[in-house]
Amino acid sequence: MSKTSGLGAQVLVATNDISDDVTEFSIATPRALWDVTGVSKSAHERLAVLADASVSLKGAFDNGASLAHKTLSGVTSESSPLAVQIAPTATSGGAPYLAMNMLFSGYTVARSAAGELTFDTTGELADGAVPTWTNS
Repeated sequence: MSKTSGLGAQVLVATNDISDDVTEFSIATPRALWDVTGVSKSAHERLAVLADASVSLKGAFDNGASLAHKTLSGVTSESSPLAVQIAPTATSGGAPYLAMNMLFSGYTVARSAAGELTFDTTGELADGAVPTWTNS
């Protein structure tokens, strides 16, 4: 596999393709580590335990049907997880993607002094399923 850029990335939230509105994203898939070091050890001994995931999305405000604002603005009044699928590279030819059900903790819309209207939101893993990268 060769190095590649993030050009042509795809972001789906609740089956809506909001890729044209998202200008930045980040994905984290940490594991909790349990320190099980016995008193007889001179170095740490750890076990990987619970998996987790979070997604940060930032972008340009777009009020069009099935686009970013319509898709994400309800997260402040809903308590249901949303299906999120992110392919960080172009989606043709077996590109990797990560699909998860996420609870979003907020949705921020901000206007800069220059007039840019942007959004920012963060989702956290919701359903206990271990996030696993898959190839399309």
